[in-house]
Amino acid sequence: MSEFVNKLYRNNSIIYKIILFILTTIAIVYLFPKGGQFKYDFSNGQLWKYDKLYAPFDFAIQKTADEIASEKKEITANAIQYFDYDTKIVTEVKETFVKKIYSINAKDSLTDEEVKSLKRIGEKVLQKVYEQGFLEDLITDVIARNDEIIALKKDKVVTDVLFKNLLTTKDILSIINTSLGKKPYDFKQEILLSILVNSIKPNVFYDKEFTTKIINNQLKNISLTQGKVATGELIILKGGIVEGKKLAILNSLKAESKSKIWTESNYNWIVLGYTILVSLALLMLLLFLHKYRIEIFNNNNKVTFIFFNVFAIIFVQTLVIKYNSDYLYVVPLSILPIIIKAFFDARLGLFTHVLTVLLLGYIVPNSFEFIYLHIIAGIVTILTVSELYKRANLFISVAQITFIYMLTYFAFSVIKEGNASQLNFDYFTLFAANGLLSFLSIILIYLYEKVFGLVSDVTLLELSNTNTKLLRELNEKAPGTFQHSMQVANLAEAAANEIGANSMLVRTGALYHDIGKMYNPLYFVENQTTGVNPHSDLSPRDSAKIILDHVIKGIELAKKYNLPDRVIDFIRTHHGTTTTYYFYKKEQELNPDSKIDIKQFQYQGPIPFSKETAILMMCDSSEAASKSIKNPTAQSISDLIDKIIEKQMADNQFLNSDITFREIKIIKKVIKKKLMNMYHLRLDYPE
Repeated sequence: MSEFVNKLYRNNSIIYKIILFILTTIAIVYLFPKGGQFKYDFSNGQLWKYDKLYAPFDFAIQKTADEIASEKKEITANAIQYFDYDTKIVTEVKETFVKKIYSINAKDSLTDEEVKSLKRIGEKVLQKVYEQGFLEDLITDVIARNDEIIALKKDKVVTDVLFKNLLTTKDILSIINTSLGKKPYDFKQEILLSILVNSIKPNVFYDKEFTTKIINNQLKNISLTQGKVATGELIILKGGIVEGKKLAILNSLKAESKSKIWTESNYNWIVLGYTILVSLALLMLLLFLHKYRIEIFNNNNKVTFIFFNVFAIIFVQTLVIKYNSDYLYVVPLSILPIIIKAFFDARLGLFTHVLTVLLLGYIVPNSFEFIYLHIIAGIVTILTVSELYKRANLFISVAQITFIYMLTYFAFSVIKEGNASQLNFDYFTLFAANGLLSFLSIILIYLYEKVFGLVSDVTLLELSNTNTKLLRELNEKAPGTFQHSMQVANLAEAAANEIGANSMLVRTGALYHDIGKMYNPLYFVENQTTGVNPHSDLSPRDSAKIILDHVIKGIELAKKYNLPDRVIDFIRTHHGTTTTYYFYKKEQELNPDSKIDIKQFQYQGPIPFSKETAILMMCDSSEAASKSIKNPTAQSISDLIDKIIEKQMADNQFLNSDITFREIKIIKKVIKKKLMNMYHLRLDYPE
């Protein structure tokens, strides 16, 4: 049992990666849409590149979304509006009129005959008013045209009438005035006018609820199909153009095929296919890390970070596809290579981006167009996005990426349509939104630094500020070491720029590489200002230990101040496994008959494992050694630099740093030039 536990402990890193791999695969497969994949790829306006296609089964030709929307719009626009004719109101109005007529006899000294005459006139008016119906003024804006036919519901009987036949308040007043005769009105006419105006009420009302119900029923009954294709019927010939009815038939076949494929019996097989595709892509990513980025592969935190970003991009894109595929190109996939490049390198960023796009290409419409567009955009991202700590750089890069999106879409559109008249300018808006969302990368980089403990150029810029607490302390306690670090930083930055290494990283590493000297600053020659050397009172072994310990103490101090591991690496490696040769030789002189263990005078390493750390080793030793030249000349500096770096190469200090002889030659040239400028040297001219 204990052996099994020990084996698990020894292989915990691999076990973690396997679990991460399985969980990520399951999560991505779960996100994939639940539908089979059509085996033919086509788009509007393209040539049919496959053999003759015959219908494999009977299926209906589905109407397009635009066609259905157009039908719905037409139904809504041409729908008959329903109105209610209220007979109860007519009865109430007539009864009210009669009561008011008969009530005026006593008060107004009118004869019975006069009252009866007014009653007859009033009843004729009411008959005319309610023959067609009195329309409520508030709803006259429901009907667009006055000659439109409406449905009038009267006593459960629906009749079609012209809307203009319904009376309004204006019409009512006209009828009354006509019936009463010419103005000015006499006393009796004024009484009748008053009674009619106060009695007549609207009796025709718009039935919005019923109208809406009728329209909805019509919308529900819209046919979603426009014909049928029988089994064995020829759909399209090889080389035929995919357009019009052929396009509609192919889209219908695609939809029907997916529904037939994605059945309960085939579910497991299709999920298996999804799983294989996803696992292969993720496996390629792991193999790439193992082959070319072993330091990342061995770091579970970094592997988790990469897998998380791949999953996050796929998650967001699948959500958009699920809820509204019209916004397919709003998702800023370029964020992925920006982030990966910010924390690692361009090659890994592009590789990860391509694999992610390939996975997404399987589930998006017009997959070839999608894949081509995003891969091109990803390449542009890798080529343009650099030095994110410079704010203008990201703006320029995002503008370039957005332009590439637009240009590529324009090319695809022209190929499909044969001209530029059919361009959908909504896509240009989507690409602009995509570009704006790409700026989220700055926020994400900051969050990832905090969550995953990674380091970007933005953080390096902050750390390279000489006003940071640690560098201020270094300047106070060991001013000579601080000046040495500044000069080394300048040398290393210039060298890194020449060979295309990360100049910001190497500059930051150079500033902190000797912070361990703060514990015993006077034991290092650059801090000795009085001419007294404290090593005179120590044995060579003790002196060597103090010198060697500055690396260990520097690492401890860096961890105390929470410096990133990428910066601490420079402290670890800036001396590699070299030897404090001065004290070793001195020990040999004092003990000529004894065998001296050189490991006691040797740094513990490790040796540099990147171009940046190798640059720092060369610049550090070169700058320090140059101080030993009493009368520096161009030739003496050149010879010294050659000697130091050749000795480091002979000791295999650059074996793991992936640096070439050509790059070393360039670095030496830069160091020589910079040191000569420091000492204000000129080349010796012949006499």
